[in-house]
Amino acid sequence: MPGGEVDIVARRGRTLAFIEVKARGDDATAAFALDDYRLRRVAVAAERLTPRYIREGDDVRIDALFVVPGRWPRHLANVWQGR
Repeated sequence: MPGGEVDIVARRGRTLAFIEVKARGDDATAAFALDDYRLRRVAVAAERLTPRYIREGDDVRIDALFVVPGRWPRHLANVWQGR
């Protein structure tokens, strides 16, 4: 599978997060914005980028951030468990 992309690479302490950002016009559309196909593409990209950013003892995860007008961004941690 060709690689995808990661929108944000973030670190907090020993957690390294690859974050996919989806901006949509409403909650219903945002809920379907990150399907299994897109999530697998993010996982491939994160796997390729991990050696560049990882430090000994890190936990690595893939998160999602949903942005909808008029609302605070919604953050979902650890959305990929190797589906």
